[in-house]
Amino acid sequence: MSLLEVDGLATHFRLRGRPRRVVRAVDGVSFTVAPGELLALVGESGSGKTTTAQSVLRMTDPTAGTVRFAGQDITGLSRRRLKPVRRRMQVVFQDPYESLDPRFRIGRSVAEPLAVHGVGTRAERRDLVLAALERAGLSPAAAFAERYPHELSGGQRQRAAIAAALVLEPELLVADEPVSMLDVSVRAGVLALFDELRAAGLGILMITHDLSTTAAHADRIAVMYLGRIVEEGPAAEVIANPVHPYTRALVAAVPRAGEERRPIPIKAGEPPDPAAIPAGCRFHPRCPVARDECRRDDPALAVVSGAHRAACPVNLAPAVPTEEEQCAPSRPR
Repeated sequence: MSLLEVDGLATHFRLRGRPRRVVRAVDGVSFTVAPGELLALVGESGSGKTTTAQSVLRMTDPTAGTVRFAGQDITGLSRRRLKPVRRRMQVVFQDPYESLDPRFRIGRSVAEPLAVHGVGTRAERRDLVLAALERAGLSPAAAFAERYPHELSGGQRQRAAIAAALVLEPELLVADEPVSMLDVSVRAGVLALFDELRAAGLGILMITHDLSTTAAHADRIAVMYLGRIVEEGPAAEVIANPVHPYTRALVAAVPRAGEERRPIPIKAGEPPDPAAIPAGCRFHPRCPVARDECRRDDPALAVVSGAHRAACPVNLAPAVPTEEEQCAPSRPR
């Protein structure tokens, strides 16, 4: 059974002014996250990843679609009915410098979710805070609990923010670019922590633009472009055999040791305005293999193999044999 089920999620924003325009930030997204699984939602800035995460957590109300958590439809829940659900699904934000109140000691910041949800006595909360800090890799926990955020390094701050998310023992963790502001060596430690949490049964939805870190740590990858998922599947397969031209461009952009920088297979230019999405495939203005039908038809995800799916009929189409191949006699098996 899936822990998180997102079906046809859409989140649109109306812009002020005339003529009235609508930004289709998320425009029909579906995916699942199982217990103990890390799903990476990948794409460049403006693709709709963070809005998707905010909609899943009901920080932003979706325009359409459904979000089910542990089998319960939470799409239309009131704030009062949503509160006990939010205890089971927590978030880690991108900037560890903004996640913690500089006026509070770390122990108080980590204890705040417990106070909001009315969990335990003061002594019990203290024990839960220390356990969360240890679990997040801040040891000795008692010493870190007494420090202020400015006394911690960037990686330690992010671990403190993770401890604040873990203190309620959630079942789902949404991590929005959790390592993008950290040094490479510090990133490895935080990502290793996510591996440990996943092994313990925690479901993780990670928002990222970095395929190089995603490939080694995610179970599955969903690639977003302009509000849509254009390719998804097992991480190793998507990286080794990208089908959608946008995914191929992301993979080509990852630097590799000992190799010269490869040309990125994409037309120059910026992504289209999400308030004026082009007809047909929304990637066709930048696509190097676009055909006439790509400007007319908006493709749905189709099976590549197994659980690997992509929304590109051009690259999924079987190769047309040449005239010589058609005329060549078949070889006996």
